[in-house]
Amino acid sequence: MQPFFLGCAVWSYKEWVGELFPAGSKSKDFLHLYSRRLTTVEGNTTFYAIPSSDTIKRWSTETPETFRFCLKIPREISHNGPLVNHIDATRMFIERVAPLDQRLGPFFLQLPPGYTATQIDDLAQWLQAWPTTYRLSVEVRHHEWYSSPNEPTLMNLLDQHNVGRVLMDVRPLRAGPLPGAEEDLEKARDRKPDVSLHPLYSSDIALIRYIGHPNLTLNEPFLDEWAKRLRAWMQSGIQIYYFIHCPDERQSPTLCRMLQQRLEQLIDVAPLPWNSLESTFEQPRLL
Repeated sequence: MQPFFLGCAVWSYKEWVGELFPAGSKSKDFLHLYSRRLTTVEGNTTFYAIPSSDTIKRWSTETPETFRFCLKIPREISHNGPLVNHIDATRMFIERVAPLDQRLGPFFLQLPPGYTATQIDDLAQWLQAWPTTYRLSVEVRHHEWYSSPNEPTLMNLLDQHNVGRVLMDVRPLRAGPLPGAEEDLEKARDRKPDVSLHPLYSSDIALIRYIGHPNLTLNEPFLDEWAKRLRAWMQSGIQIYYFIHCPDERQSPTLCRMLQQRLEQLIDVAPLPWNSLESTFEQPRLL
């Protein structure tokens, strides 16, 4: 079992051409290129629309078997009333993407901000219907889930169903200003929930969403902390899926590299595929 997968929120970002991707790269080649540099991607595209069968075949063809898609459950399921009303739709979605086979990492259920701890029975019924063949991680956003007795109850439920918990770290986003771009940074802060980081994993997987600051130096203490935590978790047999977001997505691959370098100093972890390619990597732009 590969213990560590690292990637970004998207694979198709034209501003990466000349940095993550070679100069002159075309958008039709972005997935192929991305999957040969990083090892996983947060499949946010499935939140908005279920891909066609032809698209799934293309995703499979364009990526190596070692690559992992962590596909988000469509919003028509997660953000459209009680989950139990969408069990059949959930099965249909899984059937559509199943041809990805070994390229499937854990699915990602993001519950809406208004989904409170009083709805845990609804979540429990939906999890009961989830096919155990496929791994799953759940992200909760309402503040009720982050205190006792609701958080221990949630963790027990996830453990019972061998389901992971999604951890979101928004601390870097709030670490400091970005001169000349305060308005953009404030918009990014408003879009992300102000949730506490409770570094608790359930089952044997941990899916982390790290929301980085565009000023790369402000991320350093957080990445140092995460590298030490990830080392301990991997040594305990936990499989890690780590996704880096940033209000300026140009910086996300650099932040991936920064975390990878820290991990390699602490534990024997596989190098990024990126390392074996002719480097297009530039030194981080310290804003």
